[in-house]
Amino acid sequence: MFQKLSRRPLAVALCLAATVPTTLASSAELPGGPARLAAPSPQLPAATKVAVRTANGPFTVTPERRALLNTIRYAEGTWKGGRAEGYRVLYGGQLFQGFQRHPEISVRRMYTSAAAGAYQFLPSTWHEVSRRLGLRSFEPHNQDQAALYLIQRRRALTRFDRQGLDSEVMARLAPEWASIPYRHGGSYYGQPVKSRQELSRFYQAALGEARRNGSSSDSRENANPA
Repeated sequence: MFQKLSRRPLAVALCLAATVPTTLASSAELPGGPARLAAPSPQLPAATKVAVRTANGPFTVTPERRALLNTIRYAEGTWKGGRAEGYRVLYGGQLFQGFQRHPEISVRRMYTSAAAGAYQFLPSTWHEVSRRLGLRSFEPHNQDQAALYLIQRRRALTRFDRQGLDSEVMARLAPEWASIPYRHGGSYYGQPVKSRQELSRFYQAALGEARRNGSSSDSRENANPA
């Protein structure tokens, strides 16, 4: 049953091995140099993937978005006729000085709140958003960027860009800004609220003005109010 194996195949194999180089060429000697794996594309945080990055922040401020931002200011009581002082409003209507940081001043009126700025950011909200977007001051254009981030986080920005300021966009913004009506027409938090009709009228007027100006830079121009 057992057959004696010949040693000839082993000798042939050894001879063949002797004809093969004992070392492989290094990758640097191969055509084109060393092989490289493609580096993964850098990913923006999930909340900012759809934003268009500009020199002044991650969001482009189109005339339509400028009109929306102005409408939120109108609802929140910080419009001030479009003047830059609207970016310095504390809860209750007083003004703070300087844009180095969120003022974090608590004011007691009907409620007690430390909300501040054109979009009435609470300190905790501002700290979170400014950290995510890398905003180093409370200047007007940074406030605009933070507001657009909050609009996007409420899943309202894409719909707004496609549909304009409709009742669904307002409903999505209502949990962020109590002055904007929810689906039932009242405030999401039971606070004073603007009507859909009033906000729609203001938005259309603001949109016409923004398109005539053809610029979204008004917040930067007004960064240092007289």
